[in-house]
Amino acid sequence: MDEVDRGLPVVVVGAGPAGLAAAAHLLGRGLTPLVLEAGPVAGAAVREWHHVRLFSRWGELVDEAAAKLLAPTGWRTPGPDRYPTGQEWAQLYLQPLADALGDRVRYGARVVGVARRGWDRVVDAARGTEPLTVRVETAAGEERITAQAVIDASGTWGLPNPLGGDGLPALGERAAADRIRYRVPDLSDPAERARYAGKQVAVVGSGHSALTALVAFAELAEEASGTQVVWLLRRGEIGDTFGGGDADQLPARGALGKRAAEAVSAGHIRTVTGFRTAAVEHDGAGRLVLESFDGARLDPVDEVVVLTGFRPDLSFLSEVRLDLDPVLQAPRALAPLIDPNVHSCGTVYPHGARELAQPEPDVYLVGMKSYGRAPTFLSLTGYEQVRSVVAAIAGDREAAERVELVLPETGVCSGGGLVDEVDGQTSTDEAGTEVSGGGCCGPAAPAELTLIAPVGARR
Repeated sequence: MDEVDRGLPVVVVGAGPAGLAAAAHLLGRGLTPLVLEAGPVAGAAVREWHHVRLFSRWGELVDEAAAKLLAPTGWRTPGPDRYPTGQEWAQLYLQPLADALGDRVRYGARVVGVARRGWDRVVDAARGTEPLTVRVETAAGEERITAQAVIDASGTWGLPNPLGGDGLPALGERAAADRIRYRVPDLSDPAERARYAGKQVAVVGSGHSALTALVAFAELAEEASGTQVVWLLRRGEIGDTFGGGDADQLPARGALGKRAAEAVSAGHIRTVTGFRTAAVEHDGAGRLVLESFDGARLDPVDEVVVLTGFRPDLSFLSEVRLDLDPVLQAPRALAPLIDPNVHSCGTVYPHGARELAQPEPDVYLVGMKSYGRAPTFLSLTGYEQVRSVVAAIAGDREAAERVELVLPETGVCSGGGLVDEVDGQTSTDEAGTEVSGGGCCGPAAPAELTLIAPVGARR
């Protein structure tokens, strides 16, 4: 064949916000999407943080092409100025969107490999002419799907960063797995609440997920006698961890930082800075003792909550050619635009297909997956990414390179989820698919930029 058959489907990995938006854009371009979702429902990862309320309002969480696809069903944005929970986002938007896509979305289909048909990654021949193949595992067994392009929107939720301060699991971390959690606890759940009430709890991390947990645990400590919380920061000082406060253009995010600062100031949280965990041991009473790389040891705790961000799963892409930044594991051209060592959330530059393209033709990483280990992602960014990528796949280079994005000025960029009052309504910050991991950066200039093909936090 002289070129890849453009009648083949475009495989989209993941039925989350970015993946379903990509499918809607593909349909709008007259292309055939096939969304492969490992979970049993749309937004399976989002539903795992169902109790978390987002930073962004409904009006910022609905993709334009998706809204057009949903319009004939009578669907309308539910209260554009309100802040949904993860559960509401999944049930009121993601699932209806997947339902509108019909049999173009397959559930229980886990992608375990992507390759060029008949060729491994070493061979140069036919990389631009042979189609891609996607290996899928389902309840019925394995199958191979032939595709003209692959859009990987699988996110990073499945791979939380470990407790170990060097990026590897701490010695003894796996053996203590029954006492360690890597998600923001839902303390409204009676079983979850009973797990932590009256216990000594260590919270590790400095992003909004960690701040969310701190405030929730501080409230628990007021109600359940004996509940004690120690906050472990890898950085040497608290610094600007609490973010922009009233200066944050996402009010829910600023409110969370203020609540967390108040909880610490009130004495509900004991803070330990400069603690980079090296090992986890059990004491004689079955509790956990954490030891840092410099030999410092904490008093025993009953539970550890690790909220130090996420990383991408690149294992099923091992047979396609990727060009990723060695630090962030994001596409190399994108990495300088999102490096948390340099950028604040308000300096996210518009980007699209040009930055996301890989040496393997027609393979794109989008959404949270595209940010690798950077913790500054917002859904608005993902929607613009997929619009540009789909235009490139459709051969519309002018539309692909016309990338426009406006994001709010921000203080802290990463998320967890805490109830707070914002403009007279209950709201929280966002986590999981929207943002992950944590950190902080100073207020930045507004990001009202329009660039042709061409945020910041530290854990």
